[in-house]
Amino acid sequence: MNTLPHQLYRARDVREMDRIAIEEFGIPGATLMSRAGAAGFVVLGMRWPQARSVAVVCGIGNNGGDGFVLARLAHTAGLKVVVFQVGDAARLHGDALAAAQFLKVVGVPIKQPDADSLTEFDVVIDALLGTGLDREVSGEWRAAIDAINRSGAPVLALDIPSGLHSDTGRILGAAVRAQATISFIGLKQGMFTAAGPDCCGAIEFDNLRLPSEVFSGITSPAVRLASQQMRSLLPSRSRSAHKGDYGHVLVIGGDHGMSGAVRLAAEAASRSGSGLTSVATRSAHAAFISSARPELMCHGVERTQDLHSLLQRTSVIAIGPGLGQSVWARELFAAVLESHLPLVVDADALNLLAREPATRDNWVLTPHPGEAARLLGCTTADIQMDRFQAVQELQQRYGGVCILKGAGTLICNVQEPIAVCDAGNPGMASGGMGDVLTGVIAGLLAQKLSLADAARAGVFIHAAAGDDAAAAGERGLLASDLMPHIRRLVNPTAA
Repeated sequence: MNTLPHQLYRARDVREMDRIAIEEFGIPGATLMSRAGAAGFVVLGMRWPQARSVAVVCGIGNNGGDGFVLARLAHTAGLKVVVFQVGDAARLHGDALAAAQFLKVVGVPIKQPDADSLTEFDVVIDALLGTGLDREVSGEWRAAIDAINRSGAPVLALDIPSGLHSDTGRILGAAVRAQATISFIGLKQGMFTAAGPDCCGAIEFDNLRLPSEVFSGITSPAVRLASQQMRSLLPSRSRSAHKGDYGHVLVIGGDHGMSGAVRLAAEAASRSGSGLTSVATRSAHAAFISSARPELMCHGVERTQDLHSLLQRTSVIAIGPGLGQSVWARELFAAVLESHLPLVVDADALNLLAREPATRDNWVLTPHPGEAARLLGCTTADIQMDRFQAVQELQQRYGGVCILKGAGTLICNVQEPIAVCDAGNPGMASGGMGDVLTGVIAGLLAQKLSLADAARAGVFIHAAAGDDAAAAGERGLLASDLMPHIRRLVNPTAA
């Protein structure tokens, strides 16, 4: 078993690598199937060492063949094994057929599943559909997925949970909810965003010992963010450094009743290392924000004229946290768009942008799916149907770097593959988390990271800080709980 690679692929890319291995390198398909089944058996023993009975639910393609191999190995090891065959067994062919026939030779029963046939096993193996699925699951296939999910037993999915779209992470009508998934040859990008994390559980990987040349000709369309790469962007500081070396962030927002959002963003910018951080907010908020966090320079801004002098002293602007959509908000946003400073645009600033679209190269947009839908003139469901396509469309329409937040946050710019963040946790689904992310990215931009590097590092640091803060439990996690962890993570020697 290998550690998870950073490269992510579409289903067609993995099929092409499989073809190259067989046709150009002469590795028999039966050998690859045997390796996949064996790798799955290793995960079974590693995660559920006390299991004594195993149900293996197999389809009629190569994914089912992987399951047949695992079932044979489990039987040989002394486990009670029953294989449940879904689909017309007469359509089995090639390596999968050979693996099924071998099972009969060694005496493993192959049965037809029913609604309650999986409830008596310690572990259920999902070897039903694999990566080729591109339409809604129905009929006996859906019934089998429902039976797996109702079994009450932990589930190990082979290659990908059945019913999960390999490329997008959306559920095709119904999908297996696995406790663990072992993916073969290449990780599928849909496993890491949308419904992918919920369906896959803990992810393992095995490249089936393919030669490195098999992978060299296939460009991965997406990559997982790597902690070491993110931390390498923040080297140790010079002993002679001063605050002017690390930029000046101006956070704009906090309309009446929403001062907390702008305060969180500004503190996050400071905690991520900006040399100076200013806040432009309603006059009624400025004094008490400063008293709560005296390091922040807070200014009451009621007119755009009040903003102009602040823009002269700023190196990066973050706009949107608590901004609202009032006349005040619209005028401040219009004034910011007239400047040529790098921007981080979030929350209500994104909603204002959706009303009057603009394009520029030096901003980072940070929408959640609802805001992304307004920016693209579609529904949130449309965004979640294909998050990779959505983030590409956002970038193409608005320019700069676009971040699509959510489970498996995506970062898109024109120069590099889409980056996927697989850190973070459900405890971060609480108010203020997006404001903190905005501040972190702005603080990194102020330290002269490029837009793409600041976006990627900011997303990763924010998510990793959320995971650290959730060590005491996800429920009740507050955005402000991330601050000490952000500080640690932006100091690589301390982390």
